[in-house]
Amino acid sequence: MSTILKAASMAAVAIYSIATLTFTDASAAFASPLTAETIQPVPAQTSEVAVSSAPDAAVETSAQAETAPLQIDTQSAQPPLKADSLAQLVSMHDVPADLDEETRCLAGAVYFESKGETLNGQLAVAKVVIARRDSGRFASSLCGVVYQPSQFSFVRGGRMPAIPASSVDWKEAVAIAQIAMKDAWDSPVEGALFFHARHVSPGWRMQRLAAVDNHVFYR
Repeated sequence: MSTILKAASMAAVAIYSIATLTFTDASAAFASPLTAETIQPVPAQTSEVAVSSAPDAAVETSAQAETAPLQIDTQSAQPPLKADSLAQLVSMHDVPADLDEETRCLAGAVYFESKGETLNGQLAVAKVVIARRDSGRFASSLCGVVYQPSQFSFVRGGRMPAIPASSVDWKEAVAIAQIAMKDAWDSPVEGALFFHARHVSPGWRMQRLAAVDNHVFYR
């Protein structure tokens, strides 16, 4: 009888040892640093769900945006100049101290091609230079158009003659150049690419647009 009890006691001790060892191994596996570093929590995509599941909120936000007052920067906004005549508009322009090269080239063409003509005649010449730049058939800059070989007779040796900067004619030419570059005044020769003096007849087979002062303009 004592032998049976001793065997049962030994079996119970063995089972307890196995169970304890198994539980210890399992606990160590769950506490492994590798497991903690490898498994990262996935952040919830709450923003997309909120937008897609709440159309009323989206509509409300859109409505608020439409009804919100428009914010205008009054400090940097530059309202366009308004005038009742081209002469008045010219009088509103001054010669800048730091006149950029493109404006200078255009004003030079206006000065040498139409100095002494009416303001409309000067504007017509400026419009031709700008139209050439934008046409894709000539140079892509105003200076390139003006200095293109065999186009303007006042250009000699790739240079423009000296201009008296204090003269009224130059001040008018600069103002006309600025107005034309801003497209601030319409001309009857809009889109014209060529012109010649009235006293010559080159026989060009092109569409004649208008005759302004001493020049005839074509497209």
